[in-house]
Amino acid sequence: MGETPAIRKVSGHNMALGKAPHIIVLGNEKGGSGKSTTAVHIGVALAHAGFGTAMLDLDARQRTTARYLENRTAFAAKHGHNLPTPAIAVIAEMPGAEAELAQRLIEAAGLDFVIIDTPGRDSALGRAALARADTIITPINDSFVDLDLIGQVDPDSFAVRKPSFYAELIWDARRARAKADGGQVDWVVLRNRLSALEARNRKRVGAALDELARRVGFRTVGGLSERVIFREFFPRGLTLLDKAALKDFSLSHVGARAELRALIAGLKLPGWDAKRLQD
Repeated sequence: MGETPAIRKVSGHNMALGKAPHIIVLGNEKGGSGKSTTAVHIGVALAHAGFGTAMLDLDARQRTTARYLENRTAFAAKHGHNLPTPAIAVIAEMPGAEAELAQRLIEAAGLDFVIIDTPGRDSALGRAALARADTIITPINDSFVDLDLIGQVDPDSFAVRKPSFYAELIWDARRARAKADGGQVDWVVLRNRLSALEARNRKRVGAALDELARRVGFRTVGGLSERVIFREFFPRGLTLLDKAALKDFSLSHVGARAELRALIAGLKLPGWDAKRLQD
């Protein structure tokens, strides 16, 4: 996760000693689901709450998560803000990448969390990350287009016909993790971009998700709504939690912050206490 000294500086933890971190992997092979935005907000929320947190960006081409946090560091330095920021490193898909991933996780001993943002496509490196996860988060837009990633539905009844390829991929990753060390993996599907204007569609998607959840073993949690503010945050690297740096803080931000708090609480991460994020 970058140079080891940088990790020590950001985390404030003694990494020479300590337990393995809780590994959170965000995965979705379809683009536009808000995966990287969700990853950064979770990472910054954990850093704000005082947890030793680092992030890995496995998409060396787009580097969305890495660029977001680089923008954050630059903005904080330019304007004199103290913005809690996870350490960040990028791992490129190339020979030896899986070994580098394993080494990065060894280096993270003593941190509380490592968040891994996987590419929006199938890759050996992404699969290796999923196999090491304690928590897998799959953000989806609240539509049957995105639902098709994890389950196929009947076109007339909207009943689930069978799990899709990504559900099978997660099943394999969970089985690999259990075989490796007996660990259990919590799979959470985030329903991003819920729209109040599509109540019928939302209800149908919700029913299909509930059926799939029983069949393949995941939980659903409300994600982040479609809001312009998320697109505006990126150049400055800001999040909903950086109230002191948001000069234009508004009621829209208040509602979005409540969504984020509910999202983090819904993940049920070890040691989490919602009071850590109170204003």
